[in-house]
Amino acid sequence: MAESEFLAELIGTMILVIFGGGVVGGVSLKSSKAEGAGWIVVTIGWGLAVALGVYAVGNYSPAHINPAVTLGFAAIGEFPWSKVPMYITAQMIGAIIGAAIVFLNYLPHWKKTDDQAAKLGVFATDPAIRSPFSNLLSEIVGTFVLVMGLLFIGANEFTEGLNPIIVGVLIIAIGMSLGGATGYAINPARDLGPRIAHAILPIPGKGGSDWGYAWIPVLGPILGGVYGAFFYNAFFMGDFTVGFWITSVIMAILIVSAASMELKKSQTVSDKINNKAV
Repeated sequence: MAESEFLAELIGTMILVIFGGGVVGGVSLKSSKAEGAGWIVVTIGWGLAVALGVYAVGNYSPAHINPAVTLGFAAIGEFPWSKVPMYITAQMIGAIIGAAIVFLNYLPHWKKTDDQAAKLGVFATDPAIRSPFSNLLSEIVGTFVLVMGLLFIGANEFTEGLNPIIVGVLIIAIGMSLGGATGYAINPARDLGPRIAHAILPIPGKGGSDWGYAWIPVLGPILGGVYGAFFYNAFFMGDFTVGFWITSVIMAILIVSAASMELKKSQTVSDKINNKAV
C-alpha cells in the first residue's frame, strides 16, 4: 500500500510538471508553434496539468501532488504525519523527472532561445517585481486560497469523477487572478524540483538557477497551505487550535512587514520625484 501511494504521488507530480512546464516551454521557447500564446494559455495549461495529475493517481493516493497540501492536511489531522516524509519525497522526485522530460521534449529549442530567464521560467517561477516580503506574501495568499478551496471542494458533493476538474478550475482561477505577481508556484515541489533539474541538466546557455529567490516558492506555499487549513478548520469547523493562533500571528507580522516595506519604497520614489521637481 505504501509503495503504491509513493508511486502515485511521484507519477501524479511528474504528470503535473510535464504538462505545466510543457505549456510554459511552448509559450516561451523560440520556434515553438505555441510561442507567444500568452498568460491565459499558461494558466489553462497548469489547471489541466493539475486535473490530469489528480485523475491519473486519485485511486491510489489522495493525489496531493503538492507538499503544501500534504502539510496543510496533516496540520489539521486530515492526513497522518507519519506519511508526510514519504509523500514529499515522492513529490520531489516526480517533479524532477517531469522537468527532465520537458527538457527532452524541447531539445532543439534551448539552443535557439537566447533569453536565460525564459529558459529558467520553463522550470521555476520568478517574480514580476522582485520584492522578497511581497513575493512571499503573494505565494502565501495563492496557496492559502488553494488549500481553502480544496477543503471547500471536499465538503461539497459533485458528480463522481468531477472533483479533479473542479480542482483544475481552481488552479486556473488562482493563476488568472493572483498569479501575475510571482508566477504562482503554490507548490514547493513544482518549483524546487524543476529548479534542481535546471541546475543539473545540460541546457545550452541556461545561466543560473536563481537560488537567491528559491526559498520564496518553498516557504510561501508551506505557510499559506498550513494557514489555509488552520483557517478553514477554525472558521468552518469551529476548531480554533494553538496552531491557528500561532500562524495567524506569523501572517499578521508578514502582512505588516510587506506593507511597510512597499510603503517605504513608494515614499522614497515620491521624495526623489519631489526633489527633482524642486
